Formats: sequence, C-alpha cells, structure tokens
Amino acid sequence: MTELSPSAQAVFDAYLNAPCGKSRQSWVAAALRAAADQVVPMALCLHNDDFVYVRHQLHAIADELEAQ
Repeated sequence: MTELSPSAQAVFDAYLNAPCGKSRQSWVAAALRAAADQVVPMALCLHNDDFVYVRHQLHAIADELEAQ
C-alpha cells in the first residue's frame, strides 16, 4: 500500500481512532470532522464566510450521523 498524504492519513486515523463501542456512524462522523479540518482549517474561516459555511455543513452532517 502506498503512503497516504498527511490530509488523507488524518482522516483515516480519525476513522480508526473513533471511540470503541460506538456505531459505525460515529466512525464516519469522526472521519468527516477530520476531513473538514483538513479541507477547511479554522485559519481559513477567519477570513471568509463561505469557508465557515462549508465547515459548518460538514460538521452538521457529522452531528446528524452521531445522533443515530
């Protein structure tokens, strides 16, 4: 297997390190939050409301998955 980029590795690690005993939805939610952190880091959100919106939407999906 080839080495993953740091961003892809962060998402994969979040999935693998999601809390044990939780549903797969929680695993996917953890990976989705990590993807949001990689694609739309908080530093970008300070200067652009569009980035804030995208990040918020990704986290909202993660919240919905965890609520299942």
